[in-house]
Amino acid sequence: MGQMGFFDVSKRYAGLDAKADPLVKLNAIVPWADFRPQLEAVWRRPSEARKSKAGRKPWDAVVMFKALVLCELYNLSDEQFEYQVRDRLSFMRFLGLGLEDPVPDATTVWQYREQLVQAEVVDELFGAFDGYLKAQGWLAMGGQMIDASIVPVPKQRNDRDENAAIKAGETPEGWSDKPAKNRQKDTDARWTKKHGKSHYGYKNHVNVDRRHKLIRRYKVTDAAVHDSQVIDDVLDDDNTASDVWADSAYRSAEIEAKLEDRGLKSRIHRKGHRNRPLSKREQQGNKTRSKVRARVEHVFGAQTNDMGGTLVRSIGIARATARIGLKNLAYNMRRVVQLDGLAAVRGPT
Repeated sequence: MGQMGFFDVSKRYAGLDAKADPLVKLNAIVPWADFRPQLEAVWRRPSEARKSKAGRKPWDAVVMFKALVLCELYNLSDEQFEYQVRDRLSFMRFLGLGLEDPVPDATTVWQYREQLVQAEVVDELFGAFDGYLKAQGWLAMGGQMIDASIVPVPKQRNDRDENAAIKAGETPEGWSDKPAKNRQKDTDARWTKKHGKSHYGYKNHVNVDRRHKLIRRYKVTDAAVHDSQVIDDVLDDDNTASDVWADSAYRSAEIEAKLEDRGLKSRIHRKGHRNRPLSKREQQGNKTRSKVRARVEHVFGAQTNDMGGTLVRSIGIARATARIGLKNLAYNMRRVVQLDGLAAVRGPT
């Protein structure tokens, strides 16, 4: 077997192009350079803060941002990311790296993400891309669909007393004496039940526009928070239509009044009560609403099935919020590539 040469690599890339490498389209459509000022404000130390000019130069901000997006597009751990970039030509090309170039290691990826966590700028990055989408004509249209999805994290093996202390906002006895153990305990995640099954982690509450199925707003909470408690955080006043779709968990007199005060029209599922089941007309109304509301499940389905899952490999709600926010941002980037392809097929209207 001969040594791979320059033209052999070019042929490999041509083969990827023939198979419609999705990362090529993503690279072309997303305005990566527009994120540079926000990223460098977090990642670049001012010259006067540097002890010396010696040492390894910092990575390019756009390269590292793409690295974080890749982690969410394929649900990679930092260690898996490092391996996959070394192994996959499509990942290398997406990052703008050649065979001879160094690759960001797992620790570097973690450190760059951690700085975003500490600066709390992921939501700003998400908003900046949403602004770009609107400027390109991808407006929030057709009404808004609201729902929440449980995001799992590695389960904690705590006893009852420890869990009781955590729920009370206290540090369980003995944990303070074991800082290494304490650092590995997620005291922010919570248990909840859905369809009779127990789940541990956080919730990704989203607002998705009906027309384009893009996430317009989101809120991250622990899994025990009821969906209806964060509706104020996810309602989008920029949607060009007034209709709001959601399942029956969001149905209450209080929420109905909130929507009316904001000039929004409730399309929330009705729910039956003891001794007062839904009438046939109400059941038919729910069925009609489901045809629209079900579209939000496509978003969660894409994140779960097409983007490698939603498991968060981090500890604490601050890091989980950043990872889930980046996941939502990566979904929107991926979705706009799909929308651009559909628009090209349909042609001008």
